[in-house]
Amino acid sequence: MPRRAWTLLLVAWLASLAGTLGSLFFSEVMLLQPCLLCWYQRVAMFPLVLVLGIALYREDVGSVLYGLGLAAAGWLVAGYHFLLYTGWIPENLQPCSTGLSCAEVDLRLVGFLTIPLMSLLAFTVIIGLLEAARRQGVRA
Repeated sequence: MPRRAWTLLLVAWLASLAGTLGSLFFSEVMLLQPCLLCWYQRVAMFPLVLVLGIALYREDVGSVLYGLGLAAAGWLVAGYHFLLYTGWIPENLQPCSTGLSCAEVDLRLVGFLTIPLMSLLAFTVIIGLLEAARRQGVRA
């Protein structure tokens, strides 16, 4: 694996680790209950730490495709959640019909960063880094 591809993969792994730890901080330390869509995003984010960590250890740029699949699934859910959160999608189309609302604003960092936006940004960064790493690996 070329050095640049490995570095990009490392940064993607760090982003997935930060997303996982941030998610756990919000739920376990700040005691914010995750909604249904947050759980689906966790299902995509948490395994990325393991998948990308193994890819780094083995220096296997081919396993980036597995990470891309997980990140793309998480990005789709995060995008839907963000659109629901911002009112672009009506609340009657939300999957959270019982329990915690997926459209409720629980937290705003620096005035505008909400949990769905942070998740969407994290998945976007991870996808960009993984795609760049994949392209660097192909050139070798």
